[in-house]
Parts: sequence; structure tokens; C-alpha cells
Amino acid sequence: MADHIKTALITGGSKGIGYGVAEVLIKEGVKVAITSRSSVAAELAAAKLNEIRPGYALGMAADVRDLASQQRVVDAITKEWERLDYVIANAGVGHFAPIQTLTPEQWQETIDINLTGVFNTAKATIESLKATQGYFITIASLAGTNFFEKGAAYNASKFGLVGFTQAVMLDLRSEGIKVSTIMPGSVATYFDNHEPSDADAWKIQPEDIGQIVYDLLKMNPRTLPSKIEVRPTRPGGK
Repeated sequence: MADHIKTALITGGSKGIGYGVAEVLIKEGVKVAITSRSSVAAELAAAKLNEIRPGYALGMAADVRDLASQQRVVDAITKEWERLDYVIANAGVGHFAPIQTLTPEQWQETIDINLTGVFNTAKATIESLKATQGYFITIASLAGTNFFEKGAAYNASKFGLVGFTQAVMLDLRSEGIKVSTIMPGSVATYFDNHEPSDADAWKIQPEDIGQIVYDLLKMNPRTLPSKIEVRPTRPGGK
């Protein structure tokens, strides 16, 4: 591995939290590959990120529900940059409805992307992370510990993701791979068809999550914050 510049994969990195994390990492000198189900969205976001540091961003189409798709991304990263140091499993979806009207399709998509998708990302990246003694970070949610009405599918996926990540942390620390989950509260993103505006100024901003990710990566390797809850300082901008 001649190139010692660190590299990262961020799933769901074309906007929102994923993009905010990518911005912070590139500014700190980390090369970043972002994925989206849309090749156009991935490439447009990568082009914008490359304005920060030319050649530091790759954009690729991939679906976390497809393990082979995830493996192709990892192969492309290691071919281009010869290493993979950090993985931020961020891709997620939200369907919010009471159980009476929640459809089987909404349930399945939520579980497949938010939970099985992270399993696929982990399976595709573990060997590369073992080689670099890297870091695997999942983006969960406070919905992974706090349940709410109309949250059956989302709560199930995020409760599951928190448990999955903590178990994987125990599995992989003996391999020299660090694992953490970040559980944000309200974040100013495009999630659930929301359009960020000035009214979201009180919320956590995507770059704030990026800063948390970078702080984790820079922490002394003897210490592992395995689960981080983060919420707006003043809920609702009060």
C-alpha cells in the first residue's frame, strides 16, 4: 500500500448526512467514495466534492440491498486507491405509518436498506478493513432507543441496527477493526422528502455528524466510543 492517504466509503453519500461526512473527511485529507442508488446523483455529488480537493472523491451507483453491488464498490476503491480505511454505513430510508396502514412493501424496504443493507456493507468491507486496521461506523438514530407512533418499521430497523453494530463491535475488535454507531436526533437533511431551510437551523447539521465521525477516527486507538447519542442542544429551536 504505497499510497498512505486514508480512504473512506460512505453509503448513501450523495446528500444529507453522508454528503456532510464526505465534505468534512475530504477537507481533512481523506479520499472518499460515495454511493447512491442513482449514478447521476453519485457522480454529481462527487464532482462537487472534487472542487474541495481534486481527485479526492469517487461517485458510484450501488444498492446496499445487493451484496454483489457492495463488493463491486469495494473492488473499485481498492483498485483505484489500493486501500480502504474507513466505512460509514449511512444509507437509510424511512416509511412512517401506523401498523394498520403500514404496507408489507414499506416494512420490507425499511428493513432491507436500514438493517440488511448494513450487514451487506460490513460483509463486503471486513477483509479490506482488516488489512488497514480500519474503522466501521454505522449511522443509526435516536429512533434506535426511543420508540414513537407510526415508527414500527423505522424503530425496528434502527433498534436492530444499534444491536447489530454493538455485536459486530465485539466480533471485530479482536481483528483490529474499530466499530461504532452514531445515533443522531433531528438532523437538517432531505430525509423523508424534507427540504432543508433556515427553519432547520436549530437542528444538528450534516457537517456536525461529519465532525463526530472525524473525531472518532482521530481518537487514540486504545479508546473506543462504541455508541454515541447526539441531539440538538435546544429542541425545536427554543
